[in-house]
Amino acid sequence: MSLLGRALLLLALAVAVYAVVMAVGATRPGRRTWQRSAETGVYAVFALTSAAMVAMFTALLTNDYSLRNVADYTSESLPIYFKLSSLWASQAGSLLLWTWLLTLFSAIAVYTNRARNRELMPVVVAVLMGIAIFFTGIVSFVASPFESLSPAAAEGRGLNPLLQNAYMVAHPPMLYIGYVALSVPFAFAMAALVTRRLDTVWITSVRRWTILSWLFLGVGILLGSRWAYHELGWGGYWAWDPVENAALMPWLVATAFLHSVMVQERRGMLKVWNILLVIMTFTLAIFGTFLTRSGIVVSVHAFGESTVGPMFLGLIVVLLVGSLGLLVTRLPLLRSEHSLESFLSREAVFLFNNVLLVGLTFAVFWGTMFPVLSEAVRDRRQTVGQGFFDQVSMPIGIALLVLTGVGPLIPWRKASASQLRRRFTTPLVVAALAGVALALLTDAWNSFWAAVIFMAGAFVVACISGEFWRGTKVRYALGGVSWPGAAVQLVARNRRRYGGYLVHLGIVVLFIGFAGSKGFASEGDFIMRQGDRATVAGYTVVYESATRSRTEHVGSVAVRMGLFKGSERVGTMSPGRNFYFASEQPSTEVAINTTASRDVYLVLGALNEAGEARISVFINPLVAWLWVAGFIVALGGLIAAWPPRRSRRQEAALPEATSRTTA
Repeated sequence: MSLLGRALLLLALAVAVYAVVMAVGATRPGRRTWQRSAETGVYAVFALTSAAMVAMFTALLTNDYSLRNVADYTSESLPIYFKLSSLWASQAGSLLLWTWLLTLFSAIAVYTNRARNRELMPVVVAVLMGIAIFFTGIVSFVASPFESLSPAAAEGRGLNPLLQNAYMVAHPPMLYIGYVALSVPFAFAMAALVTRRLDTVWITSVRRWTILSWLFLGVGILLGSRWAYHELGWGGYWAWDPVENAALMPWLVATAFLHSVMVQERRGMLKVWNILLVIMTFTLAIFGTFLTRSGIVVSVHAFGESTVGPMFLGLIVVLLVGSLGLLVTRLPLLRSEHSLESFLSREAVFLFNNVLLVGLTFAVFWGTMFPVLSEAVRDRRQTVGQGFFDQVSMPIGIALLVLTGVGPLIPWRKASASQLRRRFTTPLVVAALAGVALALLTDAWNSFWAAVIFMAGAFVVACISGEFWRGTKVRYALGGVSWPGAAVQLVARNRRRYGGYLVHLGIVVLFIGFAGSKGFASEGDFIMRQGDRATVAGYTVVYESATRSRTEHVGSVAVRMGLFKGSERVGTMSPGRNFYFASEQPSTEVAINTTASRDVYLVLGALNEAGEARISVFINPLVAWLWVAGFIVALGGLIAAWPPRRSRRQEAALPEATSRTTA
């Protein structure tokens, strides 16, 4: 299996080199056969890496302990789905997944553009296969998932207990899909620069790729947060960990691109900025891959120090120097067709949105890298705490939240005073009423930022609801359809617009979850014996009993806790701890009682022989709405990315005449 896997990857490397040579040659006129050969090479590289993936999964499922990657990360006792997910638990395996996804998306990009963008495709293929050369080279010579053991191990060490969680089956692939899909917009941007085709053709080709990448990154981040919430036993879901930040940064910049690209499509502005955003997004995706593998930061998510870190740093330098150098040579061709006429316009709102998103990205980057920079300058590592990130992100996040409501309502070019008054009076009244209700009915104003978020959320919901109402009313007035049918038709006929509005509503719900869980959380730590009671934020837990168990593979302890609100019993919770003998590692099994308004979160810190337990109790309001927000955002993103039926027929029937390759 080791020889087979290595041979497949070496063949993929060789064919990727061939595809680059053919693609570069195809940029000259009259070499259509070269272009077809290069694109066939892309399909061949995908087939070879797919065969390598099948070989790796076969080794994992059959417990082939002659491979180091299998012996170090699996065991016979693991369920099948954890055996499969152990592929991305290892550094070499995760790089193989990266490589396979890259070749998959390259093949999809070539296939979907087989009858269009013919001038762009040679460069697109050259860029994608150039990146593939880097990754196939890494998994062939530096971090091979098919490294053999001699003699073979008698048994596997097993998967890290922290990774034996359903969310870790989905979280890393989601992030990798998001990271790797960004290579396609980058390749098209480079192709537009090389061929001087700097109109909106390349943007049209990559918009859905960017939406899907953004969507998978966002869902992947939320799944990772839910994993941390359930598995790490600290009561939270986001700690501004360096690797968490590494996933957040390309998502933020991709968000900026998806907004600013509308300005270029509508007004012919921000052309240089959009290409810069694409370069930044893909470079940050590679930077995130570097950060998890270089060993320069300490994180529960990182693989630790390895030899691949400097290679990824080199790739980042090549990407930046090459792409920015090419951009500079094309600046005369990227002049804006119009200028900003008023700060009270939709294009100005999108510009402010971009400035805030990129500013937040820079702040996160600075905070993430500050310990490394301080160690390099002062020879002493100074860490940046969670407080820095919270203080910077809170006002920027609220400003961005408000803009999600302002953007859809303000017109292009210039808004008049009467337009602003007509469109924003109702949302402002709703926000004010929300503030009054918070003051009269709750203690939300005890946390200023949380109260501001609730009011901003009410403003945005009123803005977007008004847009849905007006559009549905017009559709219903045309006749022949019910009110629900009118709403469905409204979304179906303008999926990009109303899918985006649905994403904005999901962001509001996300902020509400943040505000509640960050602004009003309560906690307590207790040493308890059986029969003891402890109260936090009106909830009482009663230590009722303890159990111990042991199997061949794991030893477990747990305590049974009764949960009461006043005198009413609202649940029974059983936090515990496991110890896995094969890997000699412990894991925490938290207990969570969830309602729409709060989570009661219990952690068993320790249980001694006398039955005395150390219990941590967290009351986290509105956490459930974070996960609800993920569903709303995912639905809105899918609606926005789904192509209109008419456009799909046209694309199937009509090649783009302006993009044909000259014979």
